[in-house]
Amino acid sequence: MRVFRPTARLAALLVASSLLVGCASSGSSDSEEEQDEFAGVAERELYEEARGSLERRNFTAAITRLEALDTRFPFGSHAEQVQLELIYAHYELGDWEATRAAASRFIRLHPSHPQADYALYMRGLASWQAGRFSLERLKLIDISRRDLGASRDAYTDFSELVRLYPNSQYAPDAQQRIVYLRNLMSRHELHVADYYLRRGAYLAAVERGRWVIENYPESEATRDALAVMVEGYLGLEMRDRAREVLEVLIENDPRHNQLRGRTFEPRHVNAQSLSA
Repeated sequence: MRVFRPTARLAALLVASSLLVGCASSGSSDSEEEQDEFAGVAERELYEEARGSLERRNFTAAITRLEALDTRFPFGSHAEQVQLELIYAHYELGDWEATRAAASRFIRLHPSHPQADYALYMRGLASWQAGRFSLERLKLIDISRRDLGASRDAYTDFSELVRLYPNSQYAPDAQQRIVYLRNLMSRHELHVADYYLRRGAYLAAVERGRWVIENYPESEATRDALAVMVEGYLGLEMRDRAREVLEVLIENDPRHNQLRGRTFEPRHVNAQSLSA
């Protein structure tokens, strides 16, 4: 049998290749160790560095150190506080998605923690911020016409906070934001209802109006929701039902802009005026 014997050139190439692989592997390991700037740093020292970054409002550096603490010392003496401060740092940096993720994680891991209300409040605040435009303050746009997914998340979080922690220091502020969000979302529903009226989808408009009244009974939009229902019933040629709702509208808002005394004037539906 003929035995394969590598040539000197091939043997040299194989040796060089193995050396390159070894160098690459060694270099990668050295590089990873160089990148881990916190290797060997004690928990207390790393936490003090994170706290110093927070106090200097260097939130990027703080997050780097807090995340290192969370990874290297998940059961350390500062573990829960580190997770809380990550929520705060992400919020101050304006990363709403990361704030919500950090807050949700804390609530999941520590549902009975004394500061669980803080985590829930911050999660709501992050959604509140995500749902707003900077131009809103200048009154240049109406955010009730936008998709309100983030605002609905905020409404849910603040409502849950008030329900679960009525004595929380964050409950009063959450309650005020609930009122604002309730009015915002009810106006949004009415914009959709008006669209349905213009398109002739009268049943859908009636259902939107009823939904506002049932889900946001304390909002400013309930009167307009009643008007939407009156007009929708007129479009469906259900004048008796329209008159029933009209009487409720007159009782609650006798000066509504679609009323002329006790007579209702439709805006979008081609129908005769309706008197109570």
